[in-house]
Order: sequence, then C-alpha cells, then structure tokens
Amino acid sequence: MQMKQLFTMQLHLQLQLCLLLIGYVVAQPHIIFILADDLGFNDVGFRGSAQIPTPNIDALAYSGLILNRYYVNPICTPSRSALMTGKYPIHTGMQHTVLYAAEPRGLPLDLKILPQYLNDLGYTSHIAGKWHLGHWQRVYTPLYRGFSSHVGYWSGHHDYNDHTAVEHGYWGLDMRNGTEVAYDLHGQYSTDVITQHSLNVISKHNATKGPLFLYVAHAAVHSGNPYNPLPVKDDAVRRLDTIQHYKRRKYAALVTAMDESVGKIVEQLRKSRMLETSIIVFSTDNGGPAEGFNSNFASNYPLRGVKNTLWEGGVRGAALLWSPQLTKRPRTAEQTMHIVDWLPTLVEAAGGEAALAKLGTAKLDGISLWQALLKNETSPRKSVLHNIDDIWGSAALSVGDWKLVKGTNYNGSWDGWYGPAGMRNPHDYDWQSVAKSATGQAMQQLKMLPKTADMIRLREAANVICKDANPKDAPHIACNPLSEPCLFNVREDPCEQRNQAKQHPKVLELLLKELQLLNATAVPPANKPDDPRADPRLWNHTWTNFGDYIETNDCI
Repeated sequence: MQMKQLFTMQLHLQLQLCLLLIGYVVAQPHIIFILADDLGFNDVGFRGSAQIPTPNIDALAYSGLILNRYYVNPICTPSRSALMTGKYPIHTGMQHTVLYAAEPRGLPLDLKILPQYLNDLGYTSHIAGKWHLGHWQRVYTPLYRGFSSHVGYWSGHHDYNDHTAVEHGYWGLDMRNGTEVAYDLHGQYSTDVITQHSLNVISKHNATKGPLFLYVAHAAVHSGNPYNPLPVKDDAVRRLDTIQHYKRRKYAALVTAMDESVGKIVEQLRKSRMLETSIIVFSTDNGGPAEGFNSNFASNYPLRGVKNTLWEGGVRGAALLWSPQLTKRPRTAEQTMHIVDWLPTLVEAAGGEAALAKLGTAKLDGISLWQALLKNETSPRKSVLHNIDDIWGSAALSVGDWKLVKGTNYNGSWDGWYGPAGMRNPHDYDWQSVAKSATGQAMQQLKMLPKTADMIRLREAANVICKDANPKDAPHIACNPLSEPCLFNVREDPCEQRNQAKQHPKVLELLLKELQLLNATAVPPANKPDDPRADPRLWNHTWTNFGDYIETNDCI
C-alpha cells in the first residue's frame, strides 16, 4: 500500500514538472504599474497624435491592449487613493482637491491597500517616485503601508533638479530614500532617479522567492515650482525643435524622458528574464493640464476640459495593459474600466478567484476586469462615478453610454476644448522608431510586436473623432452645468458637444437619482487646514513627518 502511494506521489510530481516545463502551470506574474502624472490624452502616439514621440510606450500599447474606455479621477490624490484602495474617493474622504504637504492627514490607516493585498499573496512590493497620500506621520508613508522600499517624494510635486517643493508659501526639500531625507540625490533629475531605483529593484529581485510588484509613480509630466514650472534638460528640448510653441516643446521633453524610462524598465525586465512573466500597466493619473493650466501645456484634444474638471478631457485616461497572458491581443479594448478597478483586477491576476473572493468583505467599489480583458469579454462595469465634490458643487456620473455632468469647477473657465491637435496623419508618425525603441526590440524578441499595417489599424481605432472636425468651431447644443445638469451620449459624442438633457429627460432623471443614491453613501471630505508646524523651516528646510515630533517639539 505504501509503495503504491509512493509511486502515485512520484507520478504526480513528474506530471507537475512536465506541465511546468511546457508552460501549462503559470507562475504568479510580476506586476509593474507605471503611473504618469498629468499626462494628456493626446500626448502619446498610440492615441493619434504624432507631435510627441513616445515609441516605447507605443510599442507596449501595440503589443497588448489599448484601453479605449478607461477612466481616472480628475486630479492626483483622488486617483491615487482609488488605485490603492479600490474605493471611490467619496468613500475614503479623498474626493476634494488634493492633499497638501502641510495638511495633518493622509489616506485612512484602517484601509488595506494594493501592495498589502499583493504581499499576502507572496509578492514583494516597491515604489519609485511620488506618493501623495499622506506623510504628516510616518505611519502614513509607503514603508508602513506595504512597500519594502521607496525612493521618491511624499508631496504632490517638486522641482526635478533640486527636489524642493513650493506650496502655499512654504518651501522645502522633498526627496526620500525610505524614511530618510535623500540629500545625496540633489541635482539628479527626478525622472532619472525614479528610473534608476526601478532598475535596481528589478535587477536585485530574486524571482525564486516570489513575484515582484513595482509601482513606478513618475514626477513627469507634472509642472515643477512656479519659478521653474517645466524643468527639462536642454538637449531634450533641442531634439524637439519641430514643436514651435516653446513651452509645449518643454512639456514634450518631459514626456520623452518618461518614455525613455519605460524603455529602460522593459529592457531591465528582459535582462532579468522577468518580462515573459510580467504584467505591465501604463496609465495617467488624470487628464492633462492644457494651455497654461497649472503652468503646463498638455493636450487632451479633441476631448473637452482639462485636469481637475469632470469633462472627458479631465477623466478619460490614456492607458494600456500588456502581458503575454492576454490571449486576444493586440487590440483596442472597449471594456469600460475605472482606475478603481485595478486593485481587484490585479489581485485576481496575481492569485486567481480564491484571492479575489477574499476581497468581498472589503466592500470595494472596484470590479475585477481580469477575465474580461484576458478573453475580450463584456465588461462587468456598467457605470462610472467620476466624482462628487459637494464643496465645489460638481459631480459627474456615467451609466452605459450616457454621462451626467452637474456643476463645474473654476466657474466654467476651463470647460472648453484645448489643443494642440498634433500631427494626426499616419504618414506623420515615425513607425520605424517604434520597432527600433528598447521596448520595440524586446517585443520583437518575444514575437509580440505587430506588423506596421496592424499597428496603423490599432492607432486608427484608438483615435477619437468628433462629429465635427474641430470641436472649438462646432455648432454645439448649449450646456451650462452651473445652471442645470447636462447629459451626453459619450459613445456617439465623445467630445461632449451636444447636450441631450432636454431630448432625454427620463434618462437625465434616472442618472440624477443614481447620483443622489451614491452621494448618500459618501463620507465627508477629510481636508484640513495647513498646520503651521509643518513649515519646512522648522525641520531643516525639509518636508517631513512633523506629526511625529510636535508633541515634544523635537525638531530634526
């Protein structure tokens, strides 16, 4: 009997080994999540513009999924909180504007976040770059919330060279290695610092001890401090001399540096033999600040609005998903998705249905789209709450193809359409650069980069076209959400030119009721006034976890 059991066990082990060798047993994937800051919808080549070269990002998009119905929150902190918690910002108190560096608050500590879920599944998690979810006490910072390392900064922006952040009249250094101030990184360009830490993490990761989760949260392409809002390297600006508008050219240089970073990360994954078993997500955190908004020059063309508005230009994000596991690729993925969905989606990808089932008690707003994206099935998401901000009196909700916009920010002054359109003819686009890029070469080695004709088809499918060629000049049906709610069919009218509220009053009524029900579940915004004890002058001119010291006045 014992001999028979031993023989059965040996046979089982041999079968498992054979299956592993021929690829039927799939190891947990490494997860690389690259988040751009303030990137415009029209600032990557795969969305239609040829003005800014992004060959590495484009090569990933053409080899995987272009997320064609993908939404984010309209500004930094709400989006990052949604990504990390799987909850809408109205359910975490993070729905109003951003978290300022002198505020004594952070993402609530009772909320389990993405790296902690993944760590429970055997992952090791690291972050490179921007945090922006609280630092007034050390327990709010990345190393206390599931990440094993962090090289980057805690606040919402900083200068890319000296790493100081100016906010509400305060000025201080904001660059960390773990919890320590990284004085030694002074003068090193932020995009390079973030990239180098990412490369170090990948090269040192021991895949035999478990999978990697790497969160690359770029400073790019957010503006810097008011006295140097677009800090870029001179040689990068010179290479983009075809862009006539100088500030737009400087913004483009921020984008190309980030694109090169993506290429280096993909190449390091290839060198470390981790690329074949990786999932890579690239996403913006919100719509782009255009035509001088926030001292920046992004483009969401032809979408309406800018960063921190609830128009499509503020909440429809440029994003892609890449993985060899995706069975039906490449394609433009039409599944409706929101940034809040990444937590359950990636948890399912990391551990399957059993891991996903454990999320049930967390009462997430996010929905796993892993199977829908994997197999090109219908999205389980039927509605998207773009945000509710009762302080500013603005809200937006999409159900199916219909979108409700109620109220607006900035008294309507950023409710228009902002360019530039960029070169949108396929002949203007440098297709050879995609194949020659570091990512393109890695994709070719994996035999995943499509032929040029197929890439042209994908890019055309991802190109948003308005009914009227130039939305600025189009005869649109009036919409003033400050006086009454507006209704759009965003599948037929992605540029939000034709308000359908009067033509479809029942649809409007249903969406208003749904918005009211959602608002009834909201928690109050957690915003607090600046605490003068956060003043960097009190802490050796650094932004720090001042709340850990104010009890004893023990300044560091």
